[in-house]
Amino acid sequence: MLSKVMTAEKLEKLNRKREKEIRKWEKEKAKPKKNLYFVYLIFIIALIYATDEIASQIGTLMKTEIANDLFSKYGESSVGLLDILSILVVPFQALGLLYRPLADRWGRKKFLLINTFGMSFAMLVIFLSDNLFLYFVGAVLVQFFIPHDMHVVYIMESSPSKHRARIYSSIKFFANMAVMLIPLLRKLLMQDATQWRMVYFIPAVVGVVTCFIALLTARETDSFIDSRLKYLRMTDEEREAEKAQKNSENAQGGLVPALKFAMKHNQLRWLYITSALANLGFIGTINYQVIMSYGYAQNYVENGLFASLGDEVMNAVSIGPVTEALFMFPVGCAVSQVIMGFVSDSKGRKTAAIITAVNCLIAFIGFSIGSRMAWNPYLVGLLCGANIGSFYSTNDVLIMMIGESSPTNLRSSTMSAQFIVTAIGVAVSYIIGLPLITVLGNSVTGIVSFALLVPGFIAAFFSLVRRTHETKGVDMNKVTGCEWD
Repeated sequence: MLSKVMTAEKLEKLNRKREKEIRKWEKEKAKPKKNLYFVYLIFIIALIYATDEIASQIGTLMKTEIANDLFSKYGESSVGLLDILSILVVPFQALGLLYRPLADRWGRKKFLLINTFGMSFAMLVIFLSDNLFLYFVGAVLVQFFIPHDMHVVYIMESSPSKHRARIYSSIKFFANMAVMLIPLLRKLLMQDATQWRMVYFIPAVVGVVTCFIALLTARETDSFIDSRLKYLRMTDEEREAEKAQKNSENAQGGLVPALKFAMKHNQLRWLYITSALANLGFIGTINYQVIMSYGYAQNYVENGLFASLGDEVMNAVSIGPVTEALFMFPVGCAVSQVIMGFVSDSKGRKTAAIITAVNCLIAFIGFSIGSRMAWNPYLVGLLCGANIGSFYSTNDVLIMMIGESSPTNLRSSTMSAQFIVTAIGVAVSYIIGLPLITVLGNSVTGIVSFALLVPGFIAAFFSLVRRTHETKGVDMNKVTGCEWD
């Protein structure tokens, strides 16, 4: 009898809690949207995306300087050692994947704010770092927050379906152009290569300000509110039926349910496999600045400008052609993103992914040879940006297809789970690439990266073309994930 009374009390308490949450979301949805809300929502998301891109790229854009400064104290200056250090960050990145699916339960806005502030705080920690350990703490925080891409979920759930890819690519165009702040700060603040920490301060402050603006102006997405209200209003019987229908133990998100759901449905399963294959060349995306730096440095040595690849030549390259090249890097990234968006909406997601993959390979060859032959730095930077922008555009198309192939209640979770399968390709890239670069030296980074990139993209091409289906025009509110089984 006592257990029955306690069960009834718990049930009543649970019902009161649900009613309270229902009233909260109904009140949120009933708030009238101000004129031009969508316009300034795009502006806010663009600022947040810019913060994300800067936090993602800033360490890579100064990798040679960071490696030389941090490890020269220990008698080493290998980029491979810095990459090995970055492997220690992976468990924290994996821990972050358990955190992102909470947005399917608690809402998008909370995590949009937390992620933005977290990335900004992480850059501030690196700015203040005066030793290897504190730099590692900042790097851990950056890698914990940047994979979540809650701003991408906002774009997908707030944009009209027929313009979704265009809006996304236009926002990312702005975000990529914002990365130009990094070479500008390099030029203004780095009189010497050892002053690389100064570049972190202004992006960190901008990120905090952006977070505050989003707190005051951004609203929860209607798609999430509708999905959450539908779930809360179900009876226990209806909720159980919903769970069974969606082949998931948790109809309101979760990493494990999302993986189980994806593995049971052909479309999501093969999109995950394609993502893993496309990231076999990942090591090149974290070493493009190294490829440029050592390309120019080797050219200088061969032409008799310097005696050997020492600190003097690397400092000259750092504050010279590499900084110049990095001014055009964001332009190359941004243009490739715009191409992806317009092709994706006009010709389809699969066509866009194929085009961006081909662009990636061609641009990689161009900037690698260009730096080695000391081409004009602005041209080399443009090609480098096109390479990296096309690589991530390919991944962006795939994650967009994953989002468009998932039901609303699991969308954030399936997009988060995608990072787990992608990590397989990244792990293979590290396992093969790092020992070669560490043993043979930084100058072979370009060759190793290209040798991994080509077979990965070829395998991904066949997987995408033969096993996946087009998602252009999918209704984000009605898709179940079962349409392509």
